[in-house]
Amino acid sequence: MNWLLVVVGAAVGAPLRYLTDRAVHSRVGFGFPWGTLTVNVCGCALLGLLAAVAPADVRLLLGTGLCGALTTYSTFSFETLKLAQNASRGAALANVGLSLGAGLAAAYAGAGIGHAVWG
Repeated sequence: MNWLLVVVGAAVGAPLRYLTDRAVHSRVGFGFPWGTLTVNVCGCALLGLLAAVAPADVRLLLGTGLCGALTTYSTFSFETLKLAQNASRGAALANVGLSLGAGLAAAYAGAGIGHAVWG
């Protein structure tokens, strides 16, 4: 039955990624992959929180399922490659730096919040 938890979480995470990406881009445009950065950083924060305090079935539903479908390493890689190919190497490097730095910070913050609130 574990697979069903993952499927249900993914069924929410994938459309949430799409809708979040579109909402972010409608506000700031398409010059930089802010939508992908947003979903990846939010997913890192949630996964950090879940890893710190959630029971196994909740981690399957929200961690593997929802966060797995919400976040996207492949789109991050593709968008970074496209920035570099379009002579936007500075933006490509900024995307890598922001994604790694903000993602790690968000994961640590999520775990810290989880430990502080739920012990």
